[in-house]
Amino acid sequence: MANATGLSAPEVAASMGLILAALVEAAALLGNGALLVLVLRTPGLRDALYLVHLCVVDLLAAASIMPLGLLAAPPPGLGRVRLGPAPCRAARFLSAALLPACTLGVAALGLARYRLIVHPLRPGARPPPSLVLTAVWAAAGLLGALSLLGPPPAPPPAPARCSVLAGGLGPFRPLWALLAFALPALLLLGAYGSIFLVARRAALRPPRPARGSRPRSDSLDSRLSILPPLRPRPPWGKAALAPALAVGQFAACWLPYGCACLAPAAQAAAAEAAVTWIAYSAFAAHPFLYGLLQRPVRRTLGRLARRALPRSPRACASRAWHPRALLQHLQRPPEGPALGPSEAPDQGRDLTERESLSMSEAT
Repeated sequence: MANATGLSAPEVAASMGLILAALVEAAALLGNGALLVLVLRTPGLRDALYLVHLCVVDLLAAASIMPLGLLAAPPPGLGRVRLGPAPCRAARFLSAALLPACTLGVAALGLARYRLIVHPLRPGARPPPSLVLTAVWAAAGLLGALSLLGPPPAPPPAPARCSVLAGGLGPFRPLWALLAFALPALLLLGAYGSIFLVARRAALRPPRPARGSRPRSDSLDSRLSILPPLRPRPPWGKAALAPALAVGQFAACWLPYGCACLAPAAQAAAAEAAVTWIAYSAFAAHPFLYGLLQRPVRRTLGRLARRALPRSPRACASRAWHPRALLQHLQRPPEGPALGPSEAPDQGRDLTERESLSMSEAT
């Protein structure tokens, strides 16, 4: 098919890669913009500042380095636009600064959740978020400055090599990779590993009996209710979901890029387009991973969706037939006055007299 349409196999692969990269960029812009609105409209969210910071970094990356990857990636990349020396250095600095700002921001968010879950009653041990985020941006600025110490861009006939992988940092590339990827990975693994251990320990702990609780009856229903399920599930399965997703997403997106930074420059340049866009997919995954997994954010999203969508009258009518609403309706006291013990026999006599009179009239 490629020969029939006049396109070679590399051109078809580049076109497919361009389409996928455009979808990733659109998902990053829309997802982070929507999550930023939800976080700002969600009251009482404890790690709101860290989520806002992560959304802002992702939006900056989606508006700066991702379009450069689409238009000016070196061969065998996606784009064919040539950058001059000054834009090339600016692209190097943005890439070398925004990527560590993202990874260190994710690590700071994980540490904040660790302190909230493991040490909830020790607010003095938590540093203020403004101080943590200032340190994150200071480290990102220093790591971005390392790109200015690299070799100058090549003249126009040769590829410019404006990225971090393809010679943008020179001898500082292993140091940048260790500080930008290895350190956040260790912090994230330690934080979510501790969260998982605490949640597992709490799930395995037997529940305490409530005060004033009545002893269980010896009926058949009570005996059946204490039987174990047919397929028992581990109690820590739900507790392991969030740490596994966070650590797995970080490793899947950033580990190939970090390994390419430690590889020789020629091999890193050959795999630049693939590992770069795998890393950029993290900007599109963050809104779904760190936003929709939080219950307050989901509640705010449902409330806004109910306000935006028109409510049908059939939904209000079907609510009356809900089992819980029907049970509450049956448990309501009767509207009329209750009959006393002395009034019940009189009412019974009146009923029998009325029935005898009606029978005599009928005959």
